[in-house]
Amino acid sequence: MTRFRGSGLVAGLVLLAAAGQAGAAEDIRLSNNQRIACGRGLNAGKLQNINCRSYAYLFNTQTSEFYRCQVSVAVTRDNKEVLKVDTDGGCTLKARIFPDNSSYAFDATETEPPNTNAFFGAGGTAIWAADTAALKAKGCILLNVGVGPDVLRCVDMTFAK
Repeated sequence: MTRFRGSGLVAGLVLLAAAGQAGAAEDIRLSNNQRIACGRGLNAGKLQNINCRSYAYLFNTQTSEFYRCQVSVAVTRDNKEVLKVDTDGGCTLKARIFPDNSSYAFDATETEPPNTNAFFGAGGTAIWAADTAALKAKGCILLNVGVGPDVLRCVDMTFAK
């Protein structure tokens, strides 16, 4: 398993590159809910495939735009050595949650595919964003429905007294 220590390095490089492209004047934060899912499979000839995929979210705390970043590492090995290592990754701009610029906090988590709660493909993402300068918050759900673009719906939170 020591071979997967590089996957954390790859994830860090992907996230740093995405943050650098967003602009120096913007304040980019990494969400607190990174996840990793790994699987193994056997092929003919006693080859073994080991795949790990991780995702995280980068959030612009001024504009409330967010990026979904994903990194994957796949290893093919036999009983004696690693034969091949493939890596892939990148970030995709998803949406802006609040219409105005301010100072925002953000976190997101998504279902791990496949699971019994995943009615629409890979499942959904729960996103929470709050204005740190005012009492404003939104709860959002992002669904990958499999036909057409992803569906993102947010609800403005009301605060009972």
